[in-house]
Amino acid sequence: MTVALQIRDVPDDIRDLLAEQARTRGQSMQAYLLDVVVREAQLGSKVDLFWPPAEFRIDVAATGLDPVAIVREGRDGGFGIDRAEPDR
Repeated sequence: MTVALQIRDVPDDIRDLLAEQARTRGQSMQAYLLDVVVREAQLGSKVDLFWPPAEFRIDVAATGLDPVAIVREGRDGGFGIDRAEPDR
């Protein structure tokens, strides 16, 4: 079963941009917006892949690690591999 959606109070300039994007893709506004809605809905279900569960997160303050110091050490001192002499 399909459902009709309605979006109210869309500014004219936004509507014009959407119409232009649909036109450049050779789609009607209906087809273009359906693609946008489907893509956004599917992307939303994948967001969990990028946000690890709380039990896997590290409390940096509790580890005693200083992220700023780690970045500076890597930036200023480099890592051993990039300071090694090249093989000849």
